[in-house]
Amino acid sequence: MRNIAARMITTTAASLLLFNVQVAQAQSTTYPSKPIRIIVAYAAGQGTDVATRLLGEQLSKELGQPIVVENKAGAGGILGTEMAAQAAGDGYTLTMGTNATHVLNQFLYPKMPFDPAKDFEPIAMVGTFPMVLAAGANTPYRTVGDVLEAVKRTPGSADIAMPSTSARLVVEFLKERSGAPLFGIPYKGSGSAMTDVLGGQLSVTIDTPLALRPHLAAGKLRALGVTSGTASSLVPGVKPVAEQGHPGFEFVAWNALYAPKGTSAEITRTLNTAVNKVLAKPDVRQRLLDLGFEPAGGSSGYLGVFARKERERWAPIIKAAGIRADQ
Repeated sequence: MRNIAARMITTTAASLLLFNVQVAQAQSTTYPSKPIRIIVAYAAGQGTDVATRLLGEQLSKELGQPIVVENKAGAGGILGTEMAAQAAGDGYTLTMGTNATHVLNQFLYPKMPFDPAKDFEPIAMVGTFPMVLAAGANTPYRTVGDVLEAVKRTPGSADIAMPSTSARLVVEFLKERSGAPLFGIPYKGSGSAMTDVLGGQLSVTIDTPLALRPHLAAGKLRALGVTSGTASSLVPGVKPVAEQGHPGFEFVAWNALYAPKGTSAEITRTLNTAVNKVLAKPDVRQRLLDLGFEPAGGSSGYLGVFARKERERWAPIIKAAGIRADQ
């Protein structure tokens, strides 16, 4: 009787194990079985939103389910990212993270309602872009060195328009590396900053390739340098700051897809594979370039390590400069 009972227990345990494996396999093979929502923590029409809608359109084809983009703007990206952090980790709510939402904000705001490192599962890097230093066409500046030398000789002679937190970090990083007394003036957005630079009130601005592109093409602005470590196809022919006497200088903004904490490895693998397939398509890559993004991709592990290194890199610079979100 004991042998029979033991065999029954063993058989039951094996059956339960097989059932659990079959359920897990069914879940992984049937995902996704309904529409997926991607939360964008910025207003409709902004760069992150437009890139997300392009990605969503293509992911829908790969995954066989509709992709719905939902905008939840506010507090520098915190409101929408918090909403994503509180969602179920079932693969049906994702968010398009940025270097602000998943790196910088935690050092700029005194209180954060989520932890970008602990409350999300990385899926894949989507696109990157450098910032560009540009001067008015009527200024004498043609290189980054020209600006640095000018302010060393005469402080205040080349004040810089800063339409974003990213621009401010570039200014602080350049001050740290060069020792030049750079002075940046914050703006709420590219529009007002561009008005003052084009009008001659300020000499230099730091902005995205997309924001600067029409003014560079019209000859109203002159690109002095890009903040990526190597030359960028987004601004052809413009040397990196790193190649203008400041080796190691690099600042790159980025967009990446994330899922809430607890999303299974099977689901994140499915999503990562789909994102990389989409980013490998020549027409998608060209459309992203047109939107001002260098197509990226890669593993979820790469994104996790990259974001961690970004936090380690920028935390001390933000702290030393005393930068806060309310400034």
